[in-house]
Amino acid sequence: MSAPAGTPSSYETNSTNLKNLPRPDGATIAYHRRAGGSPGVIFCGGFRSAMTGTKALFLDDFCQRRSRAFVRFDYFGHGASFGDFADGTIGRWVDDAISVIDSLTEGPQVLVGSSMGGWIMLLAALARPERIAGLLGVAAAPDFTRELLWGRLDEAQQRELTERGQVLLPSEYDPAGYLYTRRLIDDGARHCLLHAPIAIDVPVRLLHGTADVSVPWQLSQRLAERLTSTDVTLTLVKDGDHRLSSDTALDLLARTLDGLCGSAA
Repeated sequence: MSAPAGTPSSYETNSTNLKNLPRPDGATIAYHRRAGGSPGVIFCGGFRSAMTGTKALFLDDFCQRRSRAFVRFDYFGHGASFGDFADGTIGRWVDDAISVIDSLTEGPQVLVGSSMGGWIMLLAALARPERIAGLLGVAAAPDFTRELLWGRLDEAQQRELTERGQVLLPSEYDPAGYLYTRRLIDDGARHCLLHAPIAIDVPVRLLHGTADVSVPWQLSQRLAERLTSTDVTLTLVKDGDHRLSSDTALDLLARTLDGLCGSAA
């Protein structure tokens, strides 16, 4: 539910090189890792996004200036990582995030999740609660396969997805459209969270634009209500869009992450 990565911005740095984390099945996860202080920060990107997007590179630069450990990576089938995107699922991408936590980081981590990455960060935090110091969702889209996708399909599109196993939908972010598969939706149903309390008790910060037409801000409100943590803040950005990558929005992201890392230190 995020825009695909565009041309790397001025936030790109040359101090880290592209590396690959091998997975047990022979796949590899492309990543950039920056050494630094604790707690570390891990960025989980959105659907069809890559680690060269504006927010990922902004956070890389931000963490460099704060001398804070940072990792950004591409899920299976995304960006520079191995795999066919059509074979990807929520479960597969969560496993990628968990592998990054286990293999590429030490000590407490703050997860930053953008759009679908907000769902990924929640599931990773539930799987590794002892490693998570805080969560920061940017236009978080938990359960988007159930909450957002199916209801936006017309009857013909629903039939195509059911009978052919996939459907190509127009996207404002990609002229070629976005491919959605029945495998993605069926797997997503097994990972939905909003139907019950979410047992995450670390500080959580949620940022969401009121003009987001891809993921309504009310989804973040529902998430805030479901989290068991007593330290949850939802900040609405007036007229903010789904990307939240304007200078003003990035400044808010930086200030929010600074506060979250400070409380977790």
